[in-house]
Amino acid sequence: EVQLQASGGGLVQPGGTLRLSCAASGFTVSGYTISWFRQAPGKQREWVSTIRHGGSATYYADSVKGRFTISRDNAKNTAYLQMNNLKSEDTATYSCARGRPILSAIRNAEIYYDWGQGTQVTVSS
Repeated sequence: EVQLQASGGGLVQPGGTLRLSCAASGFTVSGYTISWFRQAPGKQREWVSTIRHGGSATYYADSVKGRFTISRDNAKNTAYLQMNNLKSEDTATYSCARGRPILSAIRNAEIYYDWGQGTQVTVSS
C-alpha cells in the first residue's frame, strides 16, 4: 500500500526554521517526483517545491526560493523540506505528493497520484 506521511510542522517565530519530512512506504522516493504544496485558510492550494524523479533536479516557487530546500534521503525513503527564515505568509498546511509529471506540469496538483496528510506550519510571534 502506498503511503506518504508528512510531519515536522509546528509553531515557529518569524525568522525561524522548520524541517518537514515526507516518509514514504509502498514505493521508492527516488523513482518518483515528490512535491510539496501548501494551503492557507481561505486560499487555494499552492505549489511550493519539487524534486524530480531520476535525478536531483529541484524547483521552487518564487515566494520560497532562497529560503526553502527540498531534498530526499533514499536510504530512509523520505523526502524533506527545509524551511529557513520563515515568514508569516508561510503559515499553511503543507502536504507532500508523488507522481511522474512532465516538467511543465509539476505545479499542477491534479496530476499527482498520492498525497500525504497535511502538517500544519504556523509562523507567528
